[in-house]
Amino acid sequence: MPSSVQLRVCVLASGSSGNCIYVESPATALLIDAGISARETLRRLAAAGLDPAKLRAICVSHEHVDHVAGIVQLHKQLGVALYANGDTARGVRGGGQLPWNLFADGSPFVVGDVEILPFPLPHDAYAPVGFVLRCGSARLGIATDLGMPTQLARERLRGCQTLVLEANHDETLVQNSFRPWSLKQRILGRQGHLSNETAAALLAEIAGDTLRQVFLAHLSRECNQLELALHVVRTRLAAAGLGHVRVLPTHPDKPSEFAEW
Repeated sequence: MPSSVQLRVCVLASGSSGNCIYVESPATALLIDAGISARETLRRLAAAGLDPAKLRAICVSHEHVDHVAGIVQLHKQLGVALYANGDTARGVRGGGQLPWNLFADGSPFVVGDVEILPFPLPHDAYAPVGFVLRCGSARLGIATDLGMPTQLARERLRGCQTLVLEANHDETLVQNSFRPWSLKQRILGRQGHLSNETAAALLAEIAGDTLRQVFLAHLSRECNQLELALHVVRTRLAAAGLGHVRVLPTHPDKPSEFAEW
């Protein structure tokens, strides 16, 4: 990593089949979630040119399997430290005997030279959180499962140079899908997932002069299209005079490009 870079990020996997984000600072490498198998996580790290031996921690946002599928084996194989709040740690299947480092929502903790601030998000899990990671003047905000942008989420994500933000679905595609009505209500509800339009509006509101790039995350395979999500967000940002903000794709089956700053 270049000496001038304070943080860099690569989204190793994103979507309902699994979510995993790699974050690196000058002295620390960690994962936010590990929702693909340990074997696949290691494969994608290698594909991105990354050394798994450098990993120091996995920070877990919530207990859903698409965010925790690989944590038990990764802990066994790599000896990485595991961080979660108490409700999430208790909710992870097979995680009852793991040596969790418990954090409290709203209280920052430190891994190496990275300060991490967890904050609560509205989602249908026990105690889901987003994260703001800071190293020096660099700030990264992550919010990948949230039904609505709360005022607290706005405050936490504002001022970050890079965001990983959910743009899960197109509302019309959800309404016209063959999914059961109960599932449609869950997705569209206040504890479900962000639509393209809601994500775009949130970004236009909080970008300010600071935001440089945003990864669009957790896109639905059935109720969204990558080009549609990119178009909606880019169009909204351009209309708000924020066309300089890079809008980057993520993928369920391969790592994203890197962002570094």
